Amino acid sequence: MEEGEAMARDRRVLGISLNIILLGIVSFLTDTSSEMMFPVLPFFIMILGGTGVALGLIGGLGDSVSSILRVFSGYWSDKYGRRKVFVVSGYGASAASKMFFPLSTHWWHLAVLRPIERVGKGIRTAPRDALIADFSEESVRGKVFGLHRALDTSGAILGSLLAFFLFWSLSPEGAEPEQLKEAIITILWIGVAVAFLALVPLIFVTERRREPKEISLALSIAGLPRDLKLLIAAASVFAMANFTYMLFLAMAKDMLMLLGYDERLATALAILMYVVFNSIYALLAIPMGMLADRVGMKRVILGGYVVFAAVCLGFVFSWFYALSLATIVVLFATYGLTYAMTNGTQRAFTSKLASEDIRGTALGTFHTAVGLATLPGGILAGFLFDIQPYLAFLYGAALAIVAMALLAMVSERG
Repeated sequence: MEEGEAMARDRRVLGISLNIILLGIVSFLTDTSSEMMFPVLPFFIMILGGTGVALGLIGGLGDSVSSILRVFSGYWSDKYGRRKVFVVSGYGASAASKMFFPLSTHWWHLAVLRPIERVGKGIRTAPRDALIADFSEESVRGKVFGLHRALDTSGAILGSLLAFFLFWSLSPEGAEPEQLKEAIITILWIGVAVAFLALVPLIFVTERRREPKEISLALSIAGLPRDLKLLIAAASVFAMANFTYMLFLAMAKDMLMLLGYDERLATALAILMYVVFNSIYALLAIPMGMLADRVGMKRVILGGYVVFAAVCLGFVFSWFYALSLATIVVLFATYGLTYAMTNGTQRAFTSKLASEDIRGTALGTFHTAVGLATLPGGILAGFLFDIQPYLAFLYGAALAIVAMALLAMVSERG
């Protein structure tokens, strides 16, 4: 397809490219699938014999292994002038691999399966983000990425709500671990079906064909601007601080059981905390993107790092001095604010600091660095969690402060 033809087919809805909306719908359905599965996954792992280290390993390993592909997929999409093929392949691979989750009989099966499922994410993420950037003007890019994250996270809200209601309805009162396991397996199978439904809107996505470019993969490291390197370094340290959500849910369950709830109710309420997290994230993603366009992306990201450190310290304080259901709800809501401030904005800031011809490569490098940082961060946090759960949160707060210092050295360009 020639660029002029693609431009002609770039239909808009409320001033936003239809391609961006279609990609948002795909993300919405994919996250509905994933977030039906992921909130129950840590409890499935623990039922299968996993500990805090297992949660940290599985949570970090998936993104770390798959992230190796992100720089290559971003580079290839720039080099060959194609983005959609990587997006379609990535979503398809993830859907296919999810079919094996409910078949797991030992926790280490998921240590293998989750990285395989995340390979699909590694293939699609950088080209998809570059495709979004291709169809958005720089003046509203923060808003556009915020919209995409909002659709993505709205699917996460629906998925986690379904996980909560399905878990509560499928597990009888006073359920034994084996009965909880059966309920979780049913939820996983439903999530698989939704994952395949998410592939349908991709049929209608178009792209602006670009001429192949002779660019070196070295551009993904040595050729990036200084400020972009600093941003990636800060985001990587923050990724180590922002350890896997699985430990947050495990912490919530432990806190709820300390409050006297039985295992079934504590697990269900922990899943509900995940709904609170996703709801705040979705509600504030677009406003935070618009705020970033107005006051500067660096300021919003820095604020997100500050809020995350406060959340971690809040968990520590609550563990010792203010343990209550209301406190847990507030902490998970604030945790959602952290994601709204940082997740889409970091990607938008990366695309802003990179020139158009290496944007896919730059986003791939960003995702790879951040993904690789999650593995040691998750394992260390899981190790500390097994010693004393609050130690993992002290660790998260300390690294978030280091990320603030690195980000402060970035010079934002208007």
